[in-house]
Amino acid sequence: MSSDFTKEERILNMVKKVLTNVAKDTYTAPGLKHPLSEQTILEIRECLGMVVSRETELAEEHGRDKSARPRFIDEPSSTVVVNFDQPGSKDK
Repeated sequence: MSSDFTKEERILNMVKKVLTNVAKDTYTAPGLKHPLSEQTILEIRECLGMVVSRETELAEEHGRDKSARPRFIDEPSSTVVVNFDQPGSKDK
């Protein structure tokens, strides 16, 4: 996360990372008893929802685009750049 983010945004990002790591670390195969209670699992989901909601609010306040997502190098681009300059044109 870049240094142009506020302290609150950095805290929210870290909380989100920790909560998702807890979910990953406590993953249990289907049919086995999960180590976390059903209530705790629901509260983790609620916390993640609130974090994402607040991150969205802060991004809007600071004029940041939250729709951006990582792209693979070989992923086709949805935009096309068109050059309007004519070769040999002297007007610039």
